[in-house]
Amino acid sequence: MKKICTLLLSLLIVTEFGCSKAQLDKINTDPTKSPGESYNPDELLSTAQFKSSNKGYYQLLYQSTMMQLLASTYLYYNNGDKYVNAGSFTDYQGRIFEEGYADASTIREMQRLAKQNDPVKYSNLINIGDIMFVLILQRITDTYGDVPYSQASKARDGIKYPVYDKQEDIYNSMLTDLDKAINGLDPAKPKPTADLFYQGDIIKWKKFGYALMLRVAMRLTKVAPDKAMPWVEKAAAAGLFSDISDNTLVMTDESNLDGQNGTSLALRTVSDYREVRWSQTLIDELRKTNDPRLGVIAEVPQNGLANNINENLTGNIDPAVQIGLPNGYDLSGGAYDISKYAGYPGGTGTGVDFAPLGKYSRPRTSVYLKLGGPNFVMTYAETEFLMAEAKVRGWNIPGTAAGHYANGLRGALKGMGQLDKLAEIPDAVINDYVTKHPLDESSNEKAFEMINTQYWVTTGTYFNFIESWLNWKRSGYPRLTPVNYPGNVTNGTIPRRLIYLSTEVLNNTDNYKAAVARLPGGDLLTSRVWWDQ
Repeated sequence: MKKICTLLLSLLIVTEFGCSKAQLDKINTDPTKSPGESYNPDELLSTAQFKSSNKGYYQLLYQSTMMQLLASTYLYYNNGDKYVNAGSFTDYQGRIFEEGYADASTIREMQRLAKQNDPVKYSNLINIGDIMFVLILQRITDTYGDVPYSQASKARDGIKYPVYDKQEDIYNSMLTDLDKAINGLDPAKPKPTADLFYQGDIIKWKKFGYALMLRVAMRLTKVAPDKAMPWVEKAAAAGLFSDISDNTLVMTDESNLDGQNGTSLALRTVSDYREVRWSQTLIDELRKTNDPRLGVIAEVPQNGLANNINENLTGNIDPAVQIGLPNGYDLSGGAYDISKYAGYPGGTGTGVDFAPLGKYSRPRTSVYLKLGGPNFVMTYAETEFLMAEAKVRGWNIPGTAAGHYANGLRGALKGMGQLDKLAEIPDAVINDYVTKHPLDESSNEKAFEMINTQYWVTTGTYFNFIESWLNWKRSGYPRLTPVNYPGNVTNGTIPRRLIYLSTEVLNNTDNYKAAVARLPGGDLLTSRVWWDQ
């Protein structure tokens, strides 16, 4: 069952959380070859790309339901759906930290081997490594706050217990590191040979680097807009994604995954899939504007428990019958039991003859529950929405806010076809919807709300729930109504961060304590990271 959490942890290299330098050397040494010749650094790029993109399981537990994109009545999801730290599940909150630094160490090892073998030949790979490092570290620092950056992944240098840099310093470094790495990319030099993002296309990597620069800089709009503006303008002037062909995604290989313990998307196991539904908040938002995505992402399962748990039986995809599950309910039989909800669409049966969630809309099986699907990393739609917001702010951005918003909306709808052919929305439908739903620029607040609500819908329907949460923290949109379930640990507020990896408390005590001391409120779900003040 999913609780075993076999999450592709067979890493090719070891991080500062794990083995010794001697063990690293043993792993990477072929006795028949000279040091550095025994492993192709290109292959470590694909390893890091696949693993860093495949974080859906933890998103399902936390960000998906915290953001009211998905909902669940099952105890297992109380952590995100109802803000309850249930027993040992708090350890899952540290997995983005643990696995993120494992991925970052893979990148640093890749760069070490490349420099040792042939720094000129591998120049593009080395610079791509710096871009990947920023991509991975941004997710970590945005989730927790102050984290290791300047001393991260330096176990080979004898740094076993890295200091936690202040997030403000991390952001300064990420922006300058990105700038240097992008400038170092050269299409005339050899390309990476195992690149899952862009198959070695250096022009697309430059676009990706600037798109990441845009996203990093826009995180600062709340705390340091004057610092964000020149970096946003620089990225916009350099050239960002042109259309959905630039979308950054990792296509997974169904032949290398186990059907019960791992899929390519956030719904990792069949049992996970049975226990979540689209949230009422999302379904209502889509229905409010007659959004065509409602007709491709959701289905109402067939009646009865046996049919409901059979993932091979497709449901009813008619937009008119879709019903979102409200967040904050359970199956306990008490006051918060879903059957007590005023809009409950079910019947009176229980147990084997009735599925309590059978009439609520689940993610469509043929689109989301499959092996070999895409993991979205960053998309054209997201960059266009961020550009629209920057233009509303009055920054020196090419184009108009309305134009960027329309591009983002069109790109979000068009990109559904990359999830699966069955999720494709016809161009005529897309054009009609975009034309009928222009950006409302009657006030900055209204424009910000429309832009960032669409960012939330887009990342949510692409199952990039972490990005949905991070941009919500930054922008405040959409305006979500928190649940206030008994036993929650946030005083009925949506979590603003996750708690640090538990082993850091024991193994890197002094640096951990220094970081926690800088957090308003300490190492809690309710504390806010620097840029979220």
